[in-house]
Amino acid sequence: MLAHYKTVAGYGEDEIVIERSRFIGYAQRATTEEEAAAFIAGIKKKHWDATHNCSAFVIGENDQIQRSSDDGEPSGTAGKPILECIKKNGLKDTVVVVTRYFGGIKLGAGGLVRAYTAGTVAGLKAAGIVAHILHQSIAVTVDYHWWGKVENELRIGQHRVVDTAYTDLVTVRVLIPDGEEGAFEERITDLTNGQARIELGEKEYVEVPFEAVGEDKENE
Repeated sequence: MLAHYKTVAGYGEDEIVIERSRFIGYAQRATTEEEAAAFIAGIKKKHWDATHNCSAFVIGENDQIQRSSDDGEPSGTAGKPILECIKKNGLKDTVVVVTRYFGGIKLGAGGLVRAYTAGTVAGLKAAGIVAHILHQSIAVTVDYHWWGKVENELRIGQHRVVDTAYTDLVTVRVLIPDGEEGAFEERITDLTNGQARIELGEKEYVEVPFEAVGEDKENE
């Protein structure tokens, strides 16, 4: 699993006008090629009367699924710029459609590339970007004598507490950034004089907000 990756927060759309042509950028998260295809089909159905509905998507931990479509625009002037914009922003599991309503003025190849890139940025900004950070799930079980110290440590350390169960003992499940679990275990062991039972669970991603996207943003 990757230590971290970026994707869109969810659905987003925005419109820009270039030389009287309307470019509507749509973005959505998609974890399978089927989800991406369904999203593209939905936009095409919504804008059945548009001049073009160009699209691209990147799916998979290693960007193993990449597709793009010029949808009638000159080859390489629409789908590829959309795809490259997604990739330059380091986004995974992301699908973008840029719908164009022709305004009567031809933009030329370079103008089209810039316009579809700008439309992609507009859609991505509207969707918002999040980072998925890999965390290790850890269950800590202590008796009530030690719980106060453990609870205080969790609060001071601003650790992500998932749930807490109070029975004859207290069991709290926390998410620790991947690679930092050793230091956390050591701290809890010291606090409880070795009386805590610590069990590692599954690794999972925690979603956090990320900065806005840009046309020329490079991968991290």
